[in-house]
Amino acid sequence: MVLDKTLSGIKAIFLDLDGTIYLGDNLIEGSLEFISRLEEVGIKRFFLSNNSSRSVKQYVSKLQRMGIPATDDDVLLSTHDLLAWLAKEGVNQTYLVGTEGMKEMLEDSGIETASTDPQYVVLGYDTEITYEKLSIASILMHRGVPLVVSHPDIVCPSPDGGLPDTGAYMALFEATTGKKPSHVSGKPNAGMILHKVEELGLAPEECAMVGDRLYTDMEMAERAGVHGVLVLSGEATRETLASAPQNPSLVVESVAELCCRSC
Repeated sequence: MVLDKTLSGIKAIFLDLDGTIYLGDNLIEGSLEFISRLEEVGIKRFFLSNNSSRSVKQYVSKLQRMGIPATDDDVLLSTHDLLAWLAKEGVNQTYLVGTEGMKEMLEDSGIETASTDPQYVVLGYDTEITYEKLSIASILMHRGVPLVVSHPDIVCPSPDGGLPDTGAYMALFEATTGKKPSHVSGKPNAGMILHKVEELGLAPEECAMVGDRLYTDMEMAERAGVHGVLVLSGEATRETLASAPQNPSLVVESVAELCCRSC
């Protein structure tokens, strides 16, 4: 199916947040109207983020403050993917380099986040980073404790330019310890959305992923077999797209151009 700006044939859409719906605390122009149009034509929408610095409740609160109707069930995070991986591996003892919001989600799932004998060092997007956390994690990794990471994003978009994200922290730990992570969760892993696609009873080609990153959002879309819609309101540019291996189904300046069937 060829995809155009009307999103004809799409029954569910996964929306990245940072760089797609908002930048920092500022809504991207036209995003509220776009979400309203989705509701008008009956396209299910879910908010998908690799940003593990906030809990689901914190994301829902932020979206609602911005005037976007959202519930816990609407939000899919890289932390969910990480928790599924930790459960599959039988991990319940960790040392977390992450925020209080991420700590809350892990501990609510029965995972110790400050273990003195951890099975893994867990790295998230820690906007509350301290040298103590970096030091303890590095020492544990020198002792042979493996690293698992919530997502691979190198930068977090902001109105003032890219900010250090987990990919930058990963590079720091590799430089310090010589170790690479044993596993990286989140986008572009197809499982981030395929479980929801299956739950909805839809075919992948009836779904679309809208995001601003080529190596996570568009890469995941290709791996999952859903349509990739690249917006140029965040990290990606036409220059980076020209040399990228990913091939989005559609490229637009922002979600404001996505008119759905009513346009």
